Amino acid sequence: MTRPNPKSFPLYTAVVTPFFADGKVNYSELASLLREQEKAGNGVVILGSTGEGLALRDEEKREIVNFTAAAKLHVPVLVGVAGAQLDETIQFIRFCETQAIDGYLMPVPLYAKPGVEGQYHWFSSLLDTVSRPAMLYNVPSRTGVKMHGEVLRRLDGKANAWAVKEASGSVTEFSALKAQGPHFAFYSGDDALTPEFAKHGAVGLVSVASNVWPEATNRFVRLAIAGKTEGLLPLWSDACDTLFLASNPVPVKALLAAKKKISLALVRPPLSEKDLSNLAPLLKADEAITNWHKNA
Repeated sequence: MTRPNPKSFPLYTAVVTPFFADGKVNYSELASLLREQEKAGNGVVILGSTGEGLALRDEEKREIVNFTAAAKLHVPVLVGVAGAQLDETIQFIRFCETQAIDGYLMPVPLYAKPGVEGQYHWFSSLLDTVSRPAMLYNVPSRTGVKMHGEVLRRLDGKANAWAVKEASGSVTEFSALKAQGPHFAFYSGDDALTPEFAKHGAVGLVSVASNVWPEATNRFVRLAIAGKTEGLLPLWSDACDTLFLASNPVPVKALLAAKKKISLALVRPPLSEKDLSNLAPLLKADEAITNWHKNA
């Protein structure tokens, strides 16, 4: 089967990892979630922060990659390769290279807060290991340090350095980083800011919201990219904000469970589903987005 071109998809869903009550991965529900995204025409990211990749053991991550590859989705599959241990990350990538996946999501290394040379060495080493397109990921709220513009400038044009997921939360930061990497495709990493990022050159979105609203979010991002933002705000920004009332993916899993798309809202430690006590804002947001998609 010819794999789809990851560069042609404007929306990627950072898919959650559903669990049984004993904490094991619920592969039946994962399959349903992946097929739902495929039906909506959305690319998927597995093992991202929304997929709780850092809370999974290495053998579990490999099983999820193998399972997803074996599903032979007709949409592209990106694998999250977050970490701070270079040799282990490279070994995991080498495993992924043996699987039918389409690319990678590579965040800035976690916790260590590397400077320009540290970030450049990290990304350059990973890019030298892959044979498929890679989306670099700027998410300072999680990594503790932003991606340095000089790093992106030095990587611009490097083989397989395809895109940037920009989740700084700032249009100013987005524009400044984009200016340093003119050959990169820039994706919004913030659902609520997608219309604003699109005005400054974003070509797509890597989304949390599309877990619960796959078809509606697909429509939302295409309208945003086309500059047809009338009726999108504040509806979408308000709805997306409810998905971050607790640490991601606690709220989105709670809403998926309420919508019967997964059996349990269970998350892995150090997260806890108990940190979200009120479902009412999520249910209200779900009703609003469902009505928007139905009536438009």
